[in-house]
Parts: sequence; structure tokens; C-alpha cells
Amino acid sequence: MDENVDYKKYEEYYNEDNFWKKTTQFAKKAGVKVVYTALKLYFALKSNKTPAWAKSVIIGALGYFILPIDLVPDLVPVAGFTDDLGVLLAAIGTVALHITPEVTNAAKEKIKEWFGDTDIAKLGKD
Repeated sequence: MDENVDYKKYEEYYNEDNFWKKTTQFAKKAGVKVVYTALKLYFALKSNKTPAWAKSVIIGALGYFILPIDLVPDLVPVAGFTDDLGVLLAAIGTVALHITPEVTNAAKEKIKEWFGDTDIAKLGKD
């Protein structure tokens, strides 16, 4: 687990409704990379193959993402989601073995739905 991120501290902010609300509300502003990373974590969380310890990390990272007050306010142009992305990427690194092709494909399908095929191509290979 990434020792620089206290995932437990943010678990209380996660719930599925708030995840979808934030993700859909800020999708275009956050950008495809932030949203794709959050979606991979979300779909890994929903997988019955993901162990409890990994789900705990994911819930903490998504809780941070949802948290309305964070280190860099999300309303700040360009920089607003950099701290969110950092926490999400740290969580991805921690639970990488549980980001299966099924999880990745589900995230890509949602990205195609929201952003179109052009932006999905920018993500490159996983």
C-alpha cells in the first residue's frame, strides 16, 4: 500500500451515488485520464474477484475523489484534479493485480459513452 496516502481517512466519503454524481458532473472538466482512472477503480471495487483489502484501498481513494474539499479545489482550472489523479493513480498502483481486462474494458466502455472514441484512443494500451 502507498504509505503516503491514508486511504482509511477517506473511506467515509465514498458511496456509489456520490461517486456517479461527481464523475458525471465533472467528467469533462476532470478530463478523460482522471475519469478513466476513477472508473477502473470503481469497476475493480464492484468485481467479486477483488479482495477485501484492495476494496478498502479503492474505497478510500474514491472517497478522496468524491470529497468536496481537497488539497487543490476541483474548480481550479487545470490543477483542480491533479491531487485527485495522484491519489487515484497511487491506488491503481497498489491494487494493480486486480485491475483485470474485464475491469479495464468496462471502464473503456463508459469512457466511449461519455467522451467518444477519439478520447479513448488517447489512453493508449493498459
